[in-house]
Amino acid sequence: MTTTADAPVAQDRSIPDLPRPVLDVVVPVYNEEDDLEPCVRRLHEYLEAHFPYPFRITIADNASTDRTLAIARRLTREMDGVSLVHLDEKGRGRALHQVWLGSDAQVLAYMDVDLSTDLAALLPLVAPLVSGHSDLAIGTRLNRASRVARGPKREVISRCYNLLLRTTLATRFSDAQCGFKAIRADRARQLLPMVEDTGWFFDTELLVLAERSGLRIHEVPVDWVDDPDSRVDIVATAVADLKGMVRLGRALGSGRLPIAALREEAAAGAAVRAPEALVGQLIRFAAIGVVSTLAYLVLYLTLRGSMPALAANAVALLVTAIANTALNRRLTFRVTGATGRFRAQAQGLVVFLLGLGLTSGTLLLLHRLSPDAARGIELTALVAANVGATLLRFLLFRAWVFPRRAPVSENPIPPARLLAAGTTEKA
Repeated sequence: MTTTADAPVAQDRSIPDLPRPVLDVVVPVYNEEDDLEPCVRRLHEYLEAHFPYPFRITIADNASTDRTLAIARRLTREMDGVSLVHLDEKGRGRALHQVWLGSDAQVLAYMDVDLSTDLAALLPLVAPLVSGHSDLAIGTRLNRASRVARGPKREVISRCYNLLLRTTLATRFSDAQCGFKAIRADRARQLLPMVEDTGWFFDTELLVLAERSGLRIHEVPVDWVDDPDSRVDIVATAVADLKGMVRLGRALGSGRLPIAALREEAAAGAAVRAPEALVGQLIRFAAIGVVSTLAYLVLYLTLRGSMPALAANAVALLVTAIANTALNRRLTFRVTGATGRFRAQAQGLVVFLLGLGLTSGTLLLLHRLSPDAARGIELTALVAANVGATLLRFLLFRAWVFPRRAPVSENPIPPARLLAAGTTEKA
């Protein structure tokens, strides 16, 4: 069950001449002649009514031996936006690997043919991917908000499996095997070449690699009604999953998986400042400035007892400048992630030195023009210089140290349109 997923697979692909879809929902099937047609018709009806962009439903036939393939071909003729991919070998992971890499949609999803998941969760699943907010999305049956109807045996197996994943592979997602997932197409093209499993472990392997790469995984609590006619061999699947966990753990431990570059790219995308009101930034910047000044005074007075004034001043200024930059990065300009942290500190020190030069230059100029200037005039000049230095620091922080960057996304669509009522485009 762990043969390489990108091996040549004979397939019969029937795709109508349709506009490029935003969403491609894949329904993997094997000998589902009874459930296939009602599932596809119900899913198509839901998407027609609730999804406001072009979509496609792709039936992925995994070498069925009953009438499933014939029914799928008839559905592609009778329904707009329904396509078929036939594979000569079994394996849900193999089917998703082939169909997702061959799809031209922006967001790729899949769901089980029994439609155990309430379709009302489909739009919340894909909306963060369409908007570019998240990279993957999964339905979870293990959230407190989920409503699940299934036997105690499957419930225990599911919880034990996910607990084992958290223990052995340090995962943080809650439900690896729920048959209700979606991924951005650009992320799929990056991750799928690294996924080896062609069966049921495919989901887990994809999620672990995504999480280790620093991608954002969105979880949606789902309403789930277990299919009593499920044909999954629990024992064989459990053994294959355990083998997959061992293989994946070894691959991660040896460092042979090329996820470092993807992690750096994801971190760079995370270090993005959200649009922020100027007034709010100024208030936080000023508050941090007051705290930094008080910290500087305390530190200076503490150090002054054991070192000369110039040395104590330099150390106190350096420490508070570093802390000030870090606080403004996180609180004022809302920048997260490790990428660019040291660059920001270096730039922050340059900004600090410019401010120091402005205040020191003001004093030097005042003493040159008026050597006997009163202490009040000197204080007034320093206050004015510090106001100017503070304004300069804020502007340089905003424009140079923490510039606004757009999130990395492939043709993101405004999420507001996902919620818009009225006319919709259809495939």
